[in-house]
Amino acid sequence: MKRYTRICIGAVLVLLSVTAWFLTINRQSTASRQLGLISQAADYISDEIFIKAVSLLEEAAKINSRHTTLAEDYLKLAYLNLLHNTGYGRRYVALLEKQISSKNPNPEVFIEAAQYYINTSKISQALKVLKDGISKTNCEHIKDMYENYRYTFEITGTYFGYISEIYKGTIQVSSDGLWGIAEADGFLMIPCEYEEISTFSVDSAVAREENTVFAIDSKNNRVALLREAATKIGNLSENRIAVKTENGWVRASAQLQTGSAVFEEIGTYSGGYAAAKTSGKWGVIDTGLKWLIEPTFDQIILDDLGRCYGQGALFVRLDDRVYLNISGKISDKYYEDARAFNDEGCAAVKRNGKWGFIDSTGEVVIDFVFQEAQSFSGHLAAVRLGELWGYINPNGDIVIEPQFLVARAFSEGHAPVLTEKGWSIITLLEYK
Repeated sequence: MKRYTRICIGAVLVLLSVTAWFLTINRQSTASRQLGLISQAADYISDEIFIKAVSLLEEAAKINSRHTTLAEDYLKLAYLNLLHNTGYGRRYVALLEKQISSKNPNPEVFIEAAQYYINTSKISQALKVLKDGISKTNCEHIKDMYENYRYTFEITGTYFGYISEIYKGTIQVSSDGLWGIAEADGFLMIPCEYEEISTFSVDSAVAREENTVFAIDSKNNRVALLREAATKIGNLSENRIAVKTENGWVRASAQLQTGSAVFEEIGTYSGGYAAAKTSGKWGVIDTGLKWLIEPTFDQIILDDLGRCYGQGALFVRLDDRVYLNISGKISDKYYEDARAFNDEGCAAVKRNGKWGFIDSTGEVVIDFVFQEAQSFSGHLAAVRLGELWGYINPNGDIVIEPQFLVARAFSEGHAPVLTEKGWSIITLLEYK
């Protein structure tokens, strides 16, 4: 019995050895056959007979060996030279996607795929591939390529006489001297038919026709009426808006109920505060009309929408100097001019005739090298170099070349710009 067992074990070992030898020989034969296919295809490719190379390479690419990647690379080259034929672009993309989805993809494949999409004007798809490549490989070359293209933008074909800064996804636009509201992508939601219109906030905006002021909804229906004549309006924000009556500027609610306090001017609320002027001097009031900053300054720096306060900081002017005011305390540093802080990013300030950027503590983060600048918003800041405006990133690098007559702040990937055709809106393909 023991002898029989030994014989069985020996037979099994011999069988395993023979099987291993057979598989090794077969693999070598398969790999050799694959190399032969690749070699034949390479001859066709060198003669630019790509159509005959394809069938050989597609067969070689189905064989799994260490030469498979070589077969696929040759096959991609053949496909690229046959893109003028129907279906080869689809085959090329399918092969790229196969390589990208492999367990340990080569970083160069992501770059190759992105470049193909860029060449075929599919920038959004290229950016998607590059982000996937960064996630899977953390390759610096892929990161660099992503940075080079992440600020690609499109410009709407709609032009206006003027466009304000974007506020909560909407913008004030004018045409033939009358005002309306558009969405951030340029789609007109309230027609340009009013002498003035405020920002759109809490499902409504405030409009003025001659001395009549009223609130309207997104369908341009009146929803409230101011019960007294007014000659000017501010912007609606945080359920409050400034209205100029015969007695002066008063604050009203979104339902146009006014209070009794009268000012010489009132700005737009941001972060619970607004600039206000009384007895010829400016200060900052809270929602309860109490002074956060007493009215002792010649000016409070406001943005295009009348806001002054962001990140706990604002700028005040006294005589010919502009000072940073942080949480009610004035810094000893001063500037020639400044732009108000947005909710995130650095503020533009002017010193010695040039503009640079500081953070909310007053530290200089980008040197004073620009002819003009707007504060950061949406990861970018508009700057003027020479006669034209472009955009920089937080490192101070130009990422959208100067090409606009005027440029405004970005908000969720959109920004108003002035071109030779008029005011329009640019939209980044990638902004998150």
